[in-house]
Amino acid sequence: MTATAAPIPFPRLLAVETRKLFDTRSGKVMTAILAALTVAAIAARGLVAGPDYQLLLGTAGIGYGTLLPVLGILTVTGEWSHRTALTTFALEPRRWRVMAAKCVPPLVTAVVAVAFAMLVAVPVTAMIAGVEGVAASWEIDVAALLGWTVSCVLGVAMGLALGLLLLNAPAAIVITLTSTLVWSTVRLLGDVGATLAEWLDLNTAATPLMDGELTGGDALRLAVAATFWIVLPGVAGMIRVARKEVT
Repeated sequence: MTATAAPIPFPRLLAVETRKLFDTRSGKVMTAILAALTVAAIAARGLVAGPDYQLLLGTAGIGYGTLLPVLGILTVTGEWSHRTALTTFALEPRRWRVMAAKCVPPLVTAVVAVAFAMLVAVPVTAMIAGVEGVAASWEIDVAALLGWTVSCVLGVAMGLALGLLLLNAPAAIVITLTSTLVWSTVRLLGDVGATLAEWLDLNTAATPLMDGELTGGDALRLAVAATFWIVLPGVAGMIRVARKEVT
C-alpha cells in the first residue's frame, strides 16, 4: 500500500508566497518606491494645498494606481521569468492553490498601502498646520475612503489577472499603464466612445466608487468593467497556468 503525501497546508503556501513577494529584488524595490513616493507626494501636496487631511491622503493614489498593479503583475509572472515554476509546482502540483496563494499578498498589500498613507498624512497635516499657523482640516469622507481602498484592490486584481493571462511581465505592464491613455482617446470618439469607456474602462467605472457616490447604475457598470478586466482574464489565466508545460 502506497502512502500518500499530505498536502501542503494553504497557510504555509500563503506564508511562502508572501515571503517571495517581499524577498525578491523587484519586490523590495517596488515596496521602497511605494513608501518613498507616498511620503514625498503627501508632503509636497501639503506644502501646496495646505493642511487638509483627506486631500493629502488622496494624493497617494497617484502612485498607487500605477505601482500597485505592477506589483501584482510581477508576483504572478516571476516564477516563469526566473524559471522557478518547475520547483514550485513540483512541490505543490495543484497549481491553482499556488496561484491563489500568490494572489492574496498583493491584494492585502493594497489595503496596507492605504493604511500607510493614512498614517503618513496625519503628521504631515499637523506639521503643515503648525508651520502655516492655520487650523488643520481633519474631516474625512468614510465612503470615499472605503471606495478608494476597494479601487486600489481592484487595480491590483487587474494586474494579477493580466499577469496570469499573459505570463509576461513587460506585456502586462504595458497594457496596464497604457490602458488609461487608450480609454481617454476612446472617450473622445463621441457618445459611443464615452459609453464604451463608462462600461469597459475600470478606472472610469471606479470613479463614483472613489468619490463615495456609487449608485445602482454605477455599480452595474463597475461590475461589467471588473468582469472584462479581472474575471475573464483571471479565469483564462488560471486555465493557462494549469495547462502550461513547465520547462
